[in-house]
Amino acid sequence: MTMTSARTAPTTRAWITAVFVAFTMSGLAIATWLGRIPSVRDSLDATTFEMGLLVLGMAVGSIGGLTFAGHIVAKVGARRGVQVAAVCLAAGIVFAGFAVTLGWGFAAIWVGLVAFGFGNGLVDVSMNVSGAAAEKAGGRTIMPLFHAAFSVGTLAGAGIGALTEALDVPVVLHFAILGVVTCLVMLAAASRFGDEHRYDEHEGTETSPTPVQLTRWQVWAQPSTLLIGVIVLGMALAEGSANDWLPLAMIDGHGLDNAAGSAVLTVFLAAMTAGRIAGSPLIDRFGRVPVLRASAAVAVVGLGLLIFVDVIPIAVVGVVLWGLGASLGFPMGMSAAADDPRSAALKVSAVATIGYVAFLAGPPLIGFLGEHIGLLGALLVVFVFIIGAGLASGAARETGAAAETLRKRRTRDGDSDSDDGSAGPRGATRDQRADATRPGGGEPRLQADSPDHAADDTMADPASSGGARTDR
Repeated sequence: MTMTSARTAPTTRAWITAVFVAFTMSGLAIATWLGRIPSVRDSLDATTFEMGLLVLGMAVGSIGGLTFAGHIVAKVGARRGVQVAAVCLAAGIVFAGFAVTLGWGFAAIWVGLVAFGFGNGLVDVSMNVSGAAAEKAGGRTIMPLFHAAFSVGTLAGAGIGALTEALDVPVVLHFAILGVVTCLVMLAAASRFGDEHRYDEHEGTETSPTPVQLTRWQVWAQPSTLLIGVIVLGMALAEGSANDWLPLAMIDGHGLDNAAGSAVLTVFLAAMTAGRIAGSPLIDRFGRVPVLRASAAVAVVGLGLLIFVDVIPIAVVGVVLWGLGASLGFPMGMSAAADDPRSAALKVSAVATIGYVAFLAGPPLIGFLGEHIGLLGALLVVFVFIIGAGLASGAARETGAAAETLRKRRTRDGDSDSDDGSAGPRGATRDQRADATRPGGGEPRLQADSPDHAADDTMADPASSGGARTDR
């Protein structure tokens, strides 16, 4: 039985690839809606305020999805969480497409967007939980690359949306095709997810002496949840404020024309994507806390150049630094929230909810301040929140299996003596460190100690677990 389970379980490489696909499809789904907002506005002959109310429907659904995601993922697993979310995303966007094209009215579109938003919130938590577990299985930092895949998906969706706008493709046809495609691809990808509970810690630790499953309210009461939330909130605000206001800030504050202002946003998005791709080896080399502190510092310098220096080339350099600095905060926050598999789903849900506050409350707050002090001055709010994220970065320090994996990497690279404290006690002897890597020696033993071996290993439980266990 155990051998059969080992043969049928997905390999680590297949699991990681599947999570990449899920992140890409999630970005594509979001951009499918965003790319057709002009057509939706024209079909409704809606005002800006009415469009804001319409978008609020997706926000309401997203908050609902985030609220219930922790319970859903804890109950049925991240794999089924993504599959349920895929159906909600497709049903919502297709229904909204019919409502737009057939003239069913504002309320019908709003209902479709609530369902779409619910799927978006649920898939966000589900794929981050599975991605964090796949990261542990692979023995190296991958989460920033997953979020880079999401960015690639949004770029692809935006391009398709622009093309369908230019060709005057009916909204219902566009939404139906993309909704069905993203749903089917997500369902197929999720079927290759491994079991995130593979790394449940059954042994007590110094910080958690008994393996008690925490409730949603207990997770919210943990200081680490709130501090990681501060990190995610600050970095999400840094990312979201650029998406919403950077072109206008360059136009109103630095005198660029519309095309140039939009081009600067493209520069920011490119810097974000590059930072997420380049950041993974840095996190593996130095750990989350130093990289988070450096990221916050780079973002603060970049945003400062944009706000305070009235020289366009220097301001553009500031935008690049802003994008690079903001790129890693959200994915590292998700990884930190998922360090303990027992509370990963609930904690990721809580932290993601805090982060979504930035996406929901940030735009109107900056817009209100911009009316009174200008957009560049309003961006000082972002400046302050990024500093707060940097100050809270210690909460993202690796714990449990993640700390052991980081310690092994540093030992392999010859850097164990330069540990900053995130990977175990500095004063441990060589024999004590060796004991920690043996089965039953304290921290849970990962299946693969290096990326090279991880790619070929399977996620099946060892025979000592008492019987075969199939993926959820």
